[in-house]
Amino acid sequence: MSQHFFVTSTGTGIGKSFITAALTRQATGLGKKVAAYKPVISGFDPSDVGASDTGLLLASLNLPATMENIERLSPWRYVAPLAPSMAARMENRPIDFQALVAHSQKILQGSEDFIFIEGVGGVMVPLNDRRTVLDWIEALGIPALLVTGSYLGTISHTLTSISALKQRHIPIHAVIVNESEDSTVPLQTTVDELKLWIEAPLYPVTRRTGENEPDVPELRPLLQKNNSSPLAGEVAKT
Repeated sequence: MSQHFFVTSTGTGIGKSFITAALTRQATGLGKKVAAYKPVISGFDPSDVGASDTGLLLASLNLPATMENIERLSPWRYVAPLAPSMAARMENRPIDFQALVAHSQKILQGSEDFIFIEGVGGVMVPLNDRRTVLDWIEALGIPALLVTGSYLGTISHTLTSISALKQRHIPIHAVIVNESEDSTVPLQTTVDELKLWIEAPLYPVTRRTGENEPDVPELRPLLQKNNSSPLAGEVAKT
C-alpha cells in the first residue's frame, strides 16, 4: 500500500529538501518505488537549477534537470526568495489554491510505494492572500513529517507548529530534528527536551558535510513505521 507524506517544517532554511531527498534515496535503497515533488518553490534561479530544492530532489530521483522534469516537480516557480504570496505578487502570478490542491491530489494517485510532497517554508507560510501551507496540508488529508532544527529557539517553534497541526487534526507521522549548522545547542539535548513535550516519534539527524550524501540511516526506521500515527502528534503537556 502506498504511503503518502507532506514534508513541512517550522520555518525556512531548516532542511526540508535535504530530508525529502534523503528519504527518497533511503526508500529507493530499500527497493521501493518513490515519487517526490515540490509543487511550489520561491527563490528559484533557472540558471542554477542544481543549487535549488527542485534540483536536489531531481538528483535524489536520478532524473536529469530538464525543463520537463522541473515543470513536473515544481510547476509553481518564483524567482524572489520570499514567502510564496509575496514572490507571486511581485510576478503578478498568484497561486490558485484549488488548482494547487487538485494538482497535489493527482500526484497522490500515483502507484509508487512512497509519495512525498514537500511544502514551502514553514507550516504557516502564506501561499496567497487567504491560504497557508497549513490549509494545503489539511486539504490533502495526509500525514505530515515535521522537520525542525536544533538551534536555540527551536523548542518554541516546534511546539507552535505542532499546535497548529493539531488544531486542524492533521496526523504527524514523525518529527525529524535536523541538526542546525553552528547550533549552540547539542542535537541530543534538543531531542531530550522535545521528548518531554510531544508524543510523536522523534528522529534526530546529525549534520552532514554534503547535501547529497547517499545514506542517512537515521531515517530508515521512519520508512518502516506504519502510516497511522496519533492525531497531530498529541502534545504531551498542555
